[in-house]
Amino acid sequence: MNKFVQAVTQRIIERSKVSRQAYLARIETLSAHKTARAQLPCSNLAHGFAGCCGQDKSDLKNLLKSNIAIISSYNDMLSAHKPYEHYPAQIRQALHDVGAVGQMAGGVPAMCDGVTQGEPGMELSLMSRDVIAMSVAISLSHNMFDGAMYLGVCDKILPGLFVGALAFGHLPAIFVPSGPMPTGLPNKEKVRIRQLYSEGKATRADLLESEAESYHSTGTCAFYGTANSNQMVIETMGLHLPGAAFVPPETQLRQELTNAAARQITRLTEQSGNYLPVGRLVDEKVIVNGLVALLATGGSTNLTMHLVSMAKAAGIIINWDDISQLSDVVPLLCRIYPNGPMDINYFQAAGGTSVLIRELLKGGLLHDDVNTVVGHGLSRYTQEPILENGELIFREGPLESLDKTVIASIDKPFNSHGGLKVMTGNLGRAIMKTSAVEAEHQIIEAPAVIFESQYDLEAKFKAGQLDKDCVVVVRYQGPQAIGMPELHKLITPLGILQDRGFNVALLTDGRLSGASGKVPAAIHVTPEAYVGGLLSKVEEGDLIRINGKTGEITLLVDQSELDHRICKPINCDSSYIGFGRELFNTLRCRLSSAEEGADSFNVLDKDIH
Repeated sequence: MNKFVQAVTQRIIERSKVSRQAYLARIETLSAHKTARAQLPCSNLAHGFAGCCGQDKSDLKNLLKSNIAIISSYNDMLSAHKPYEHYPAQIRQALHDVGAVGQMAGGVPAMCDGVTQGEPGMELSLMSRDVIAMSVAISLSHNMFDGAMYLGVCDKILPGLFVGALAFGHLPAIFVPSGPMPTGLPNKEKVRIRQLYSEGKATRADLLESEAESYHSTGTCAFYGTANSNQMVIETMGLHLPGAAFVPPETQLRQELTNAAARQITRLTEQSGNYLPVGRLVDEKVIVNGLVALLATGGSTNLTMHLVSMAKAAGIIINWDDISQLSDVVPLLCRIYPNGPMDINYFQAAGGTSVLIRELLKGGLLHDDVNTVVGHGLSRYTQEPILENGELIFREGPLESLDKTVIASIDKPFNSHGGLKVMTGNLGRAIMKTSAVEAEHQIIEAPAVIFESQYDLEAKFKAGQLDKDCVVVVRYQGPQAIGMPELHKLITPLGILQDRGFNVALLTDGRLSGASGKVPAAIHVTPEAYVGGLLSKVEEGDLIRINGKTGEITLLVDQSELDHRICKPINCDSSYIGFGRELFNTLRCRLSSAEEGADSFNVLDKDIH
């Protein structure tokens, strides 16, 4: 093992000792009940299988047979979740074939930031993660199950499922992806049309045609945003079958992988004699493996919050210092759009996760001595699935990348450090996705132009008032202010300003996610302006320095001047009502900071610690 990765891991183990022991003791108490439904009174159990067919009723009375919960994010509006429509029936049949039972235990909400971007609904997006986790808890609360399969991929859905699964950490778990949509319009062409439209040089019809050619089928978006970052991380944590992440939907290989996942979960239950609950599988080394995968691929900035919350669900305490120190030694091995020209389908063709994991293991950057859903040892994930005479088999994946412009070797990485940078300075702490920003654009010192809503920027941009070197400050966008929406509307105008030759950057306590592009963006600023962070004292024209190479965010104003300034809170009431936002007011005010995971479960820390 790389000694620095080992040191970070050991520090996490020491920091988490009390909370991890408390968590393991809790799931040990739950797992001591063995087959959960055996503890239910007869009336309760009868209710639990009343809707089943006769054979399933008989099997559920037989405590030697496993009952597997199916938790799905299916809806037929969103492309990534549409493939899950027929998974429950398929999984139930696969379980029957091996003498087990499957029950569709519950559904979780799944919203798409691509639909809500720039709209009021986006202010519910981050909070939906906690709702999903709670929905999992409700689904599993019937205490009928011996294991669970989790069907979900995108943005907040996968992290929410993960947190919910760890709340029921005494149950074995497998996560079942749906795969990316086929490659559509080339990414450069999509960006070109967006910029032309912003400049008034393309019609709305031109823009809609371009977007429809880009997002055109079932499956996750093919660029390397939060959805595909989730899949990369979960696979490297050993919670998928090897090579399952990026197999397209509605293919025979995808179908066989789903069947194999159903069979595999039965091999992890108490009845199998090989009991491996997810709460034991996910340990400190597994969490570090997820962090390393995120950094090595230049993944979504959203995961810097999600992984903190996900780890905490297993009693493991990580922070941005861990991410920063890992980033110093984990090289950037992938160039996937928006960090490069090619999408996730090309990454898969170039060798995919099997090559990436092989290279990281070779460099001593991943812990091999971990449990996975297919057995001990992450080296199992250098295999890839294929069909041989219609049968699913796993064979050793490529020994090296098939395209080193997309997946580099550990000996010749794209960069010596990871694709995400933790930023620090008198403004607080932030995150920058440096993998998407050219080196010459990573350092900027310019006057602040202040906005307190993303919607106000467009008018100034169209009026030419931003045609200058500037740091665009968009504040009061944090978790407690308005739920920390993603600020996608800012990407295109800021990119145009950079193309015009201006030195521009974004500084915000909001999010920009896996869609972070070529403009330097220090995001997730903590403490947020709404709770009195220094961001609230910035005035128009103040000089700000953002240095993505050293990780600096500094307001260049004398401390004596800052001491005399007062925080300038604004009224966010307009974001607290309409589009259902009024239902989330209590939840929003409980959200922790971005660095603490931006979740509403932070009060539970007192119980864990």
